[in-house]
Amino acid sequence: MRRRLLTTIPVALAVLGLTTGCGAADMTKQASPFAHTGGGKSVTLSVQSWVGAESNVAVAQYLLEHKLGYRVDTVQVDEVPAWDALSQGRVDALLEDWGHPDQEKRYVDEKRTITRAGDLGVTGHIGWFVPTYLVKQHPDITDWRNLNKYASLFRTAESGGKGQLMDGSPSYVTNDKALVKNLKLDYQVVFAGSEAAQITQMKQFAKEKKPFLTYWYSPQWLFKKVPMTEVKLPPYKNGCDADAAKIACAYPRTPLQKYLNADFARSGGKAAEFLKRFRWTTDDQNEVSLLIAQDKLSPAEAAKKWVDSHPAVWKKWLP
Repeated sequence: MRRRLLTTIPVALAVLGLTTGCGAADMTKQASPFAHTGGGKSVTLSVQSWVGAESNVAVAQYLLEHKLGYRVDTVQVDEVPAWDALSQGRVDALLEDWGHPDQEKRYVDEKRTITRAGDLGVTGHIGWFVPTYLVKQHPDITDWRNLNKYASLFRTAESGGKGQLMDGSPSYVTNDKALVKNLKLDYQVVFAGSEAAQITQMKQFAKEKKPFLTYWYSPQWLFKKVPMTEVKLPPYKNGCDADAAKIACAYPRTPLQKYLNADFARSGGKAAEFLKRFRWTTDDQNEVSLLIAQDKLSPAEAAKKWVDSHPAVWKKWLP
């Protein structure tokens, strides 16, 4: 998901409510009907295509509407186009960014069309994972140096005779092809297509107790349903991922960040102040994500349930 080496696949714009695991829209050429309405009580939030990001927006939207009296529009958009849309004022806020230093330098430091809005309070981490039931059978499988020994366990019809390393959406940022090449691993990266499709595959593998090796990330609610253990890659060191073609190290741990359109940050009133104060924990986010993805509540229903049971958390966010 979500670091610097992004391949963006733009698709046609759809002004959506919150959905789980869907493709994202390219907002660089089109505006939300409510965006940048000259100081009116409306806010447009960018929604990323993974359920944790949906949870942030669901709770922020619920509180903006029910406690502060704003009209809130949500638009689903890929990671890099979200920065373009935010810079142009086509969305007002991005609540979960996993680190895009090139865009940050361009829009925050140089153009100053986007402003930092602080930590989300959640630390993100991408890695390679295997199901814990497989680790019990093969304890040394959690060391990347032993992966070739087990490549045959992970072969699928899509992996061309090699072991399958399952990735999610092609629009997520991934170093995996470079890692496989540079670590000389007998594996093929295979994209499931979306977070939802990847979850479906993992749950099916787990149901049948089959081996799988997957790109995955935390925070993510699925760990509570399918226990997984991380495979230890060569340790991350500052700068080890600077050259995309030469990456041979683990993904870093990333404190997730919020960003606002600079004009909205200045003139957005209580909504802008609220979004700057919005800060919760991994457990909070996972609680809402479980309600949406596992219990099949609508984002608004999940947000209401969380808001009703956590007043001590969100009341501190209100201006």
